[in-house]
Amino acid sequence: MATRQTRILARTMMAPAVIVLLIWMAVPLAMTLWFSFQNYSLINPMLTGFAGWANYAYVIGDPSFTQALVNTLILVGGVLLITIIGGTFLALLLDQPIWGQGILRILVISPFFVMPPVAALIWKNGFMHPGYGMLGHLWKAFGLQPVDWFNQYPLFSVIVIVAWQWLPFATLILLTALQSLSEEQREAAEMDGANAVNRFRFIILPHMARAITIVILIQTIFLLGIFAEIRVTTGGGPGYASTNIAFLVFRTGILSNDIGAGSAGGVVAVIIANIVAIFLMRAVGKNLDA
Repeated sequence: MATRQTRILARTMMAPAVIVLLIWMAVPLAMTLWFSFQNYSLINPMLTGFAGWANYAYVIGDPSFTQALVNTLILVGGVLLITIIGGTFLALLLDQPIWGQGILRILVISPFFVMPPVAALIWKNGFMHPGYGMLGHLWKAFGLQPVDWFNQYPLFSVIVIVAWQWLPFATLILLTALQSLSEEQREAAEMDGANAVNRFRFIILPHMARAITIVILIQTIFLLGIFAEIRVTTGGGPGYASTNIAFLVFRTGILSNDIGAGSAGGVVAVIIANIVAIFLMRAVGKNLDA
């Protein structure tokens, strides 16, 4: 049991780090809130003063906001779908006693260590470029017209790149959960005559349910703020076809030089992210307690 003196000592030692963290978080948030209620444009420095809710009305009333919100949901849902299904398949594969298992695991997790801008450039120029990308050469080898992925399917292209980066994370979490399943349960199911599909459906998948919910929670929080992949590949275009909420804030505040509206968009994005996080935390909490 901790004594009163040890608790005081622990709080005293933690206080500097907590204070720095609060300042690190509170100051930018307070400045964003302040600017969101101000007329602040880098193009017209003379336009100043209190704007009230005008910036929020402008951001929410802009048709691009609705499209960016829909794109964000599609992006998050698409990446989660690919990583959960792909991660489950890879976890089942890596759990098998195959030759070169260690090397295979290293290859599977390697994309997670590639910086997002670098990964985006690799996919943009090395794979998806219609002129000299690998997919373009593959299409030409079959006598087909190369696909300009980032102009014809911009949001899908971003989803593929982001899913490639997050697939190793899902695989590691799901593989850890799969390896915690006791061999006795598997052997008992086999002795009862359960085939591979039934073993996966009634034993393996329920056992991995908690790990899947954790993957969904963690990835969703990060996927709501995807920016670098969009900036490097599509620039949010064509038009707003691949613009998510995070990139819309960038376009409004930085590219359009409207700091007030951009700050309002940032506040709205934080509110949306917190609503999603609270919903997911409750859903994950119920699953973990089950």
